[in-house]
Amino acid sequence: MANRNVDRTLGLLWRHTLGTPHGSRGPKQRVSVDEVIRAAITVADEEGLPAFSMRKVADRLGLKLMSIYTYIPGRSELIGLMVDEVTGELDLPPQEGTLRQRLTRIAQQMWDQFHRHPWLLQVENSRPWIGPNSSNLYEWQLSAIEGTGFTDLEMDQVVTLLTSFAAGAARASVDARRTAQQSGISDAEWWEINAPVLERVMPLGAYPISGRVGQVAGQEYNAVSDPDRSFRFGLSCILDGLERLLDR
Repeated sequence: MANRNVDRTLGLLWRHTLGTPHGSRGPKQRVSVDEVIRAAITVADEEGLPAFSMRKVADRLGLKLMSIYTYIPGRSELIGLMVDEVTGELDLPPQEGTLRQRLTRIAQQMWDQFHRHPWLLQVENSRPWIGPNSSNLYEWQLSAIEGTGFTDLEMDQVVTLLTSFAAGAARASVDARRTAQQSGISDAEWWEINAPVLERVMPLGAYPISGRVGQVAGQEYNAVSDPDRSFRFGLSCILDGLERLLDR
């Protein structure tokens, strides 16, 4: 059964190349696989993956729950199709500019994508589905590094480094926004409310280094942190290191 699911999912991922597979059971299909995937993306955009379910996708389409399984084998397979679908939204222009500019474009593109679809940060991707859009993206990312002096293995590691860093930085940014929305108060308001307690448990001079640094950072950010600035600073450090690696 597992192998049949894998084969069918790959067929669905490449449906526009191989032809859209037909359901194996149930009445004549009322909607297309593409419509199921788009509905699922809408549900995930609105509610996130923890609350995502096949039933909610079926309800959005006006279908019975079991009929969804005539289109997609299961929840994890549907998520794989969703990931490849939103990957197809990315613009993949010809690679231009310096190496640093091209690598910056790769990381910035992923940062923006994670903010458009925050649920991507909740996807288990240790063994991702290989679809046409993800394949096109990987080829485009590698083309930014081709011929620069990295070995093939290093090229793969550079792409992994940039995308992993962008994901980590975007997660901090998305979490900060979610916390502010759910709490109903800004970071500055939170500090103001809790300052009396913090002053009692952390008297002046108790934490001299972190107190000094924290005060400077807090005044600059007017918040606990500045995820966008941290992203740009971290990316700059990574690019400096990669350039040094090429100069070895």
